Amino acid sequence: MRRRRELLAQLTPANLRRWREEGAATPAPHRLAFLGGHPRTGTTLLEQVLGAHPGISSFDEPTAFADEVADKLVPLNGPGLTANALNAMPAAQRTRFQQRYFKNLLRAGVGDPAPDLWLDKNPSPTSWLYLWLRLFPELKVIIALRDPRDVLISCYFQNLSLNPVNANFLSLDRTARHYCDLMDVWLRLRELGGFNWIETRYEDLVTGLETEGRRVTGFLGLAWHARQAAFHETNRKKFVFSPTYNEVSQPVYQRALGRWKHYAEALAPVQERLAPYCREFKYD
Repeated sequence: MRRRRELLAQLTPANLRRWREEGAATPAPHRLAFLGGHPRTGTTLLEQVLGAHPGISSFDEPTAFADEVADKLVPLNGPGLTANALNAMPAAQRTRFQQRYFKNLLRAGVGDPAPDLWLDKNPSPTSWLYLWLRLFPELKVIIALRDPRDVLISCYFQNLSLNPVNANFLSLDRTARHYCDLMDVWLRLRELGGFNWIETRYEDLVTGLETEGRRVTGFLGLAWHARQAAFHETNRKKFVFSPTYNEVSQPVYQRALGRWKHYAEALAPVQERLAPYCREFKYD
């Protein structure tokens, strides 16, 4: 995380503008959107709503970017990536990474003919957003937000087999640290600007699905489709990789809003750490 913070601190708005210019000269073979944020911010629900659109092929937490890009550029025990190396990445190398990424996605199948837009929904790779933007500077970025306190409670109460991500959710303190580290990446990239992004709130989605769904669908350059309103009917027939697979086959519910208030005492030790994010995302 220290190296990532150093790299992000070295980047400038001019860097991202130049990435856009270089990307225009060598465009990616497909229109691509990335749906990120922190786990348990409603990314699965939104992905299912968007994926019900006939013009969108959505991928639920594929490993393509990790396998073909991140593990190669920032290996776990490697020397790390510098801002200079990122800026100096030649066009031929960027094209190779793009091709390998899309080839990996194709193994999951996109139908025939392929839809207008491919959507990669993957909360944890938000930590690599700078790599996404270097390789796909025309990327449409959607960041799902939710009250940070509800995020922590939801992550902590997940009963899942351990993996490198949810091992961070074994205590509220570790969950808070993971949340801050991940969302700091987003806040830094948002500050730098120079790319296409939108934030969407879980609370807005569950209290006004069509209104918020239309807004995000419009950001992707598409019109709302009637199938999106009945997304849960479609999802009963498809496999969902997210641990929330059971929830997304049901109509939208609001019972998880403000759940953290029942656990305010338990959250007290991390409230000060979360306070800047509650203010930044207007949950204070």
